[in-house]
Amino acid sequence: MLNMFLIFVGAGCGGVFRYWISNVSYWFLGRQFPVGTLIVNVSGCFLMGFLFVLLLERIDGVGPQLRSLLLIGLLGGYTTFSSFSIETLNLFESGAPLSGMVNIFLSIILCLAATWLGVIGGRQL
Repeated sequence: MLNMFLIFVGAGCGGVFRYWISNVSYWFLGRQFPVGTLIVNVSGCFLMGFLFVLLLERIDGVGPQLRSLLLIGLLGGYTTFSSFSIETLNLFESGAPLSGMVNIFLSIILCLAATWLGVIGGRQL
């Protein structure tokens, strides 16, 4: 139950951080290109890789609560692209490059298709 609460708190904070960073980026750089989303995704992926190694490989005794708060909650709320990236990298590093490529392909194609179908469905209302 504690882990779910920590994920809830982390996800809320991550969503607020995403909102702030995106809006500041758009304020400085304009909205001609989705630079705010790009900055959030790239920074979230960097933080996911860094904290994943730090919390799981470098620091002994870090409990699942801190991982739940930071990796699943905060970074999950900040950007789910970071979760996709670390899971795909883990597939490659565990000797399953075909599964990694399938994950990349399916995620991109299916998510774009689902978005397109959602737009079509929404426009039909």
